[in-house]
This record gives sequence, C-alpha cells and structure tokens, in this order.
Amino acid sequence: MSNKKDEGVLMVTGEASSLILHERDGGIVTLTLNEPKTRNALSSSMIDAIIQHCERINADMGVRCVLLAATGSSFSSGGNIKDMHAQTGAFSGQSPAEFRQQVRGTIQRLQTAIYALEVPVIAAVNGHAIGAGCDLSLMCDIRIAADDAMFAESFLRLGLVPADGGAWFLPRIVGLSRAYEMMFTGEMIRASEAAAMGLVSKVVPRQTLLAEARALAGRIADKPPQALRLTKRLIRDSMRLTLSESAELAATMQAIAQSTADHKEALSAFLDKRGPAFQGR
Repeated sequence: MSNKKDEGVLMVTGEASSLILHERDGGIVTLTLNEPKTRNALSSSMIDAIIQHCERINADMGVRCVLLAATGSSFSSGGNIKDMHAQTGAFSGQSPAEFRQQVRGTIQRLQTAIYALEVPVIAAVNGHAIGAGCDLSLMCDIRIAADDAMFAESFLRLGLVPADGGAWFLPRIVGLSRAYEMMFTGEMIRASEAAAMGLVSKVVPRQTLLAEARALAGRIADKPPQALRLTKRLIRDSMRLTLSESAELAATMQAIAQSTADHKEALSAFLDKRGPAFQGR
C-alpha cells in the first residue's frame, strides 16, 4: 500500500468544501467533519459534501477503506437546534409535506450514500455523538470510540422521531431491547457502556483514537480489493436473505473472487511464504 498522502478538500466545491476535509493515504480515504464551532452539526451543506465524497469513493476502485472522523471536541451534535427552531436549512418547510420532502432530501440521502459505500467504513468517534450524529456513526460498518465519547438517541427529547436511520440501524447493531431503551429515554451512554452493548467495537484513549482507527483501516485495506467489496456486500445482503438465498449469492461471489488475479497472488504468496501484493485485479 502506497504511503503517498493527498490532503485537502478534494473534488467538493463551494461552501461545502471547507466542511469536510479529505485525506488519501494509499487505499485509505479519511473524511473529517470540520465545523467545530457547531460541534459538527449536520447542516445541509455538510450533508451534501459527504454525499459527494461517497459518490466519488464508490467510483474509485483504488479506495479500499474509509475512515470518518471529526475535528474539535465532538464527533457530531446532530441537527442544528437553531436551524430547527428557525425552520431553516435542513429543517426548512411550512407544511408536513414540505418537512417530509426536506428529510428525504437531506439526512435520508446521507444514510443511503454511506450505506451504499462498497468499501468498509470506520467511524472514529470522539466526544459527543448525539441524535443524527449518533445515527451518522451507526451508518458506518465499524465504530471505534474514544474514552470520552458519549452517545445518545435524543430525538424524543426534542419531540421528534428517529428519522435519520437510527430506527433501522440501531436494533440491528445492539438488539431491540437496548435500542428501545436508548430511543425511549434519550439518555447519554458512555463509551464503556457502548462497548458492552456492542454499539462500538473498541474504546481507546482519546489521544490514540485516530492512530487506532487508521491502524485498523490499514489492516483492512491490505486485503484484496475486489474480494473485500464482495465480502461487505455478501454480509449486508445476507441479513435480509434466507440461508439458501445467501448460499446461492455466496457461490456466485466466490466464483467471481476465484477468477481474480489477486486470488492467484494470495495462493502464490502463501506457498512462497511471503507477503502478497494485491493489485485489485
């Protein structure tokens, strides 16, 4: 994997370009939420920027893993309360029909874009991940939390429902009972409790969060790219399939994987007792 880095705000134009920092290190892309003054509240502009990056990542077969991180003291405070009160930005609308369309056109586009990423996505969660910010972490495949992380599904506290994907993602991650408790109470849970319930994979010191997340991304990115993407798709699709349907899909994907040059390289490297050099072919 190349050590070449490309830092900046690649391929995103306008005001949104400063809201998401982009860094490319070999096959790993790091997207960093970058509006610490709002604790990385999910504005329409930030949502649009993330979606643009997701579309370009899916089109780039050189990307093998995505890391989602944040600047400042919080991962994301969720929806901007001032915008909610003023009914502006992501919360604009004058009627239920208009509000519905706004939800569908902003945060629900985001959940679709992140869920559709073909490569594994790791969330490095520092500080607060609240409401839509919590749901943003749930959209990712793996979550690593700093020891100062706090999670809350706080929608009911604001008289709202979890329309940001949490109602679908959270029960699949922690089970129905835990999901009900988090949703119904809206209470904060600490990183240690999040780990105990399976909401996060690992809790690490705040100062090593990014290093730990990048190390995991590196171990993932070292795998053969096509088989990696197929494996993610197989796991995702199998969650809604019967065993026999999953087996049929797995057989088809295995046939594809066995035809790749990377599979042959993996076998040769094993027999030669050396590290493989995967090319994504």
